[in-house]
Amino acid sequence: MPIDAAKAVAAEPRSAEIAWDHKDVQLYHLGLGAGVPATDPDELRYTLESRLHVLPSFATVAGAGMGVVGGLSAPGIDIDLAAVLHGGQSITLHRPLPVAGRAVSTSRVAAVYDKGKAAVLVLRSEAVDADGPLWTSDAQIFVRGEGGWGGDRGPSERLEPPAREPDATVERPVREDQALLYRLSGDWNPLHADPEFAKLAGFDRPILHGLCSYGMTLKAVVDTLLGGDVTRVRSYRTRFAGIVFPGETLRIRMWAAEGRTQVTVTAVERDDAPVLADTVVAHS
Repeated sequence: MPIDAAKAVAAEPRSAEIAWDHKDVQLYHLGLGAGVPATDPDELRYTLESRLHVLPSFATVAGAGMGVVGGLSAPGIDIDLAAVLHGGQSITLHRPLPVAGRAVSTSRVAAVYDKGKAAVLVLRSEAVDADGPLWTSDAQIFVRGEGGWGGDRGPSERLEPPAREPDATVERPVREDQALLYRLSGDWNPLHADPEFAKLAGFDRPILHGLCSYGMTLKAVVDTLLGGDVTRVRSYRTRFAGIVFPGETLRIRMWAAEGRTQVTVTAVERDDAPVLADTVVAHS
């Protein structure tokens, strides 16, 4: 079996120094579609260095870290990238992210689950700088064809949307070139750029990074319900329920409650096909 679950989980954590500055933050925000309209004061918080704040989902790309693709080179893991999909993502923020910083990122395979026809890898990264912990990030990686060895199936929580109308609904267009721009932040998987590779993976054309729709969604929640204040975000989790093609439109529905906002995301042009599910932003 290409995945040796016991070896992967038992492997020593890998640590690396990471660094970022305002240019990395601005590039990430632009990859999420920030900056439209270009002179909007609310958008300048994402694009102009003198006003810059950091969307917490930047933690998924800061310094490139272990990354989804990098994590797949861990001991005990030998798989075909064409069989890989990002199944879910969570981030816990220990304090607001600085515009520029240096930290030590420690990464490991926290768990390997057997889903029958697939395996799920949980790749955990923890970042600490001179002032203490910054964030903890878990990526759930779905690997088709690698299950069936009799291992733990893992959690399978599903979160139904509230039985009422959303408190807010917004639509966010995905540019035709958005995956090409977003990948400059460090996720070089050819699935998001190379048409031939995308066909090998079973798609008609390249698809948008799941973490791009993840960041777009958090930005929509911050801008719509949190007064544009990124420091209010405490944690953010989602399950990637479907794909997005560049050029489509995301419909983001939000249900606000005390200390948390539940979200669903769908693709408008494909009859509200699911994109993100089981999505919760915890906030002050």
